[in-house]
Amino acid sequence: MIRTLRLLGSLSFVLGLFTVVFVGVPWAIIVEDDPLVPLWLRAAVFGVLGGLLLVLLTVALEQGIGSKPGKVPRRASGDSRVLLLNSDSVPGRTVCEVLGLVQGHTVFAIWLGNDLSALMRLILGGELTEYTEMMGRARQLATDRMAATAEEKGADAIINVRYTTTGVVGTASELLVYGTAVKLTAA
Repeated sequence: MIRTLRLLGSLSFVLGLFTVVFVGVPWAIIVEDDPLVPLWLRAAVFGVLGGLLLVLLTVALEQGIGSKPGKVPRRASGDSRVLLLNSDSVPGRTVCEVLGLVQGHTVFAIWLGNDLSALMRLILGGELTEYTEMMGRARQLATDRMAATAEEKGADAIINVRYTTTGVVGTASELLVYGTAVKLTAA
């Protein structure tokens, strides 16, 4: 239901924006002396605004108003019994079975208020703490997801753990963590 509303809002926004930019602006230039704004142009502008509002409301409902974004790990990392290492072996233990690649993934963004704060820090200098916190939450969430996948496979450890990140759009960042899930011999 929420996804359908978001899709309708997105469609309304895109169609309205297309109409305003590619039809409304040329029309306004051609008939600049006519003060009356036609109904189709008004509908397009309200489509842009209404679509944007609908998308924002559905995102707020989906995330739960006032809750922290990204609080959906499948398992808290403190509860995980899987050992994580960035080396290819576990000191004092032997790998007895390779269970395969496991990964955790998330795309994270901060809300506009924090984005504006970071912009001020960018002008004045200093650590962009808003982004540091965002990437820390993203890293933890992706790691928790990877560890949960390894536990489902019955792994004792994940070796060769690697993190990679990239920008997606604006200030949203994708974070991927991956490694090899293994079973270990008894100590």
